[in-house]
Amino acid sequence: MLFRSGALAARGGPSFAYVIAAASLASLAGDGVWFLGGKRYGYRVLRLLCRISLSPDSCVRQSEALIGRWGGASLIAAKFLPGLSAVASPMAGALGMTGRKFVVFQLIGSLLWASAFAGIGIVFRNDVAGALAAISEMGMGGVGLLLFLVIGYLAWRY
Repeated sequence: MLFRSGALAARGGPSFAYVIAAASLASLAGDGVWFLGGKRYGYRVLRLLCRISLSPDSCVRQSEALIGRWGGASLIAAKFLPGLSAVASPMAGALGMTGRKFVVFQLIGSLLWASAFAGIGIVFRNDVAGALAAISEMGMGGVGLLLFLVIGYLAWRY
């Protein structure tokens, strides 16, 4: 969505600032819920998230070590690391990070994350439009192919 939004911004759609602000606030809202869940329920929330992850055995341990070592800065890095992004916010809550500190680091991370991916959309705006047009022309076959690739990847990871 951010690639596409960046491409639309480059073609006269919503402003780049609006795209970044909307994505950052949405990210803060979603991660804020997980942060509050971690603050209230602690490691129970993390066990739930790690149970559905692809590497549940090391999920909590690695996340706790990273956040314990890097503190709030780990929330910035987590935006760019798929496995960590799911557990960083509840882990920060479970480890007792203050709400103010969480919001500051979360906003910095969200702004960088949204800017990076929307910026890629701006750079590759013509390619993004072409790829979406090709997928659209494929119809349900394209959706099936994408679904097959995702399921295949998950099976390989498992």
